This record gives sequence, C-alpha cells and structure tokens, in this order.
Amino acid sequence: MTAPDCRDPRTGMALGIGAYVLWGGLPLFLKLLAGVPALQILAHRALWSLALLAGAATLLGRWPPILAHARNRRTLIMLAASATLIATNWLIYIWAVFDGQMLAASLGYFINPLVNVALGVAVLGERLRRLQALAVGLAAVGVSAMALSGAGGIWISLALALTFGVYGLVRKLVAPDALAGLLIETALLAPLAIGCILWSAGQGESAFGHAPGLDALLIMSGAVTAAPLLMFAAAARRMRYATLGLFQYIAPTMLFLESVLLFGERMTAVHIFTFACIWIGLAIYAIDGLRGARIEPQPPE
Repeated sequence: MTAPDCRDPRTGMALGIGAYVLWGGLPLFLKLLAGVPALQILAHRALWSLALLAGAATLLGRWPPILAHARNRRTLIMLAASATLIATNWLIYIWAVFDGQMLAASLGYFINPLVNVALGVAVLGERLRRLQALAVGLAAVGVSAMALSGAGGIWISLALALTFGVYGLVRKLVAPDALAGLLIETALLAPLAIGCILWSAGQGESAFGHAPGLDALLIMSGAVTAAPLLMFAAAARRMRYATLGLFQYIAPTMLFLESVLLFGERMTAVHIFTFACIWIGLAIYAIDGLRGARIEPQPPE
C-alpha cells in the first residue's frame, strides 16, 4: 500500500471536508426527488454513477488495471458482495429520508466508526485498546436504551451502520482503489438497475422521461453519488488517514441538524440519552485516535 502524500495536507483537507459536506447535504438533494420511488432513485444513482465513473476512467487512462481487477474471480466475488451492501445501504438511507427518519439515519452514521472498531476485532483479529473498548461500550448502552424503549427507527440506525461497516471491511480486503472498485460495483448493479427502470416504465410508473427538470435531477444523482467518493479517495492520498477520519462526523452532524431544525423531527428523552452516549463514546474514540496518530511513525517526506 502506498503511503499517503502528506506534503499536500491543505488540498487533502479541502477535499476531505468537501466530501463529507456533500454527504451531509445529500438529504436536501433527495428531498427534491420526493415522489420518486426509492428503488428508482437507487437504480438511477447506480446507472448515472457508472456513466460518470466510466468517463473518469477513460480520461485518466485507468481501464487496463480496472479490467484486470474485473477478470480476477475472487475480486469480482468480493465486489459483488460490497455492491450488494452499498446498494442496500443507499436504499435504506433514501427510504429513511423520505419517511422522516433522518434522526435514526444520523445515529447510524454516528455509530459507524465504533462498528468499524468492533468489526476489526471480530473479523480481523485486531486488539481493542482500553479507550476503544470504553467507546464501543458506551455506544452499546445507547443503542440498547433506544431498542428497549421500543423506538422503531433503531433498525434503520443499525442497518445503516452495519451495512456500511461491513462494506468498508470488504473493500479493505480487496485490491481495487476507490475509482476501480466503485466502477466495478456499479457495473455489477447496472443490469438490476436497468431491469428496475424498464419494469417501472412497463408498469407506467417510471419517473424518468416525463419532466425535464426531474430527469436532470435523476441524472445528477450520479454525480452526487460518485463525486464525494472520489474526493474522499483523493483526500486519503494527501493527508493522514487518522486525521481524515475525524472529518467523518461532519456528515451525520449535518444530518442530525437538518432533521431537527429543517424537517421538524422530535427529540425524545431516549434520543437525547442515546445520542449523548454515542457522542461521548465518539469523543473518547477521537482522543484515542489522536493519541495513536502522535505515536505512529511519520511517512518520509
């Protein structure tokens, strides 16, 4: 694995923050598509992302390594699994936004870093440091409180955290970088996406092809999907990953604020307790990450 080029941290920081801000603002874009079934939005996200990524691969001359990865049977199986996970994550997220469950979605992405820690221990055999164990324990207390309260949105939080966490784990175990991996994933999803769109059209329920403004938004969903992923990958090459990881709280914080301030979701006592547990756990996790970054050897200039 190539060490990040930490000689360009300002550009990396701008790209990293930009990626997370775009992710945090995604519900505002999705609200413009209100009335379009979530499955159709997912299909258009996959298809138009594929078109954008194929164009990027052509401009960058990346087709030879991408095709080499696509011919590797193990890589293809792993990317089929990751494609299924990210498509499931996207579908649940879109549905949560339309169903007024953005608080639950934000909780899921707040939990995600701690789920990643737990998956690293359970699957990769990584050792859990004391502060990490405390952070994961606090998250478990918060999630348990919400589950025991009977709050219906907890399944959304856990589904989003687990699908994205396992997606990241699978992608960690395969060779392709962000562009190649996402292009192959969307190519694998493309037949299902095309089938969904054609079936909807056959039923007279297709949202595409009736209003130029809506068509433009559906096409734009490809860029809205792919751009932050590519920006994140570029940021990761320009700055320390531990530092970049601190930016991941931007998106769920924006989602939390949008849900309460813009869309009027109600914060209950259980929500407050659960979020407090998660936020304290994340603060401990961030402190532990910063301590680890200070003692980790710096890459050579």
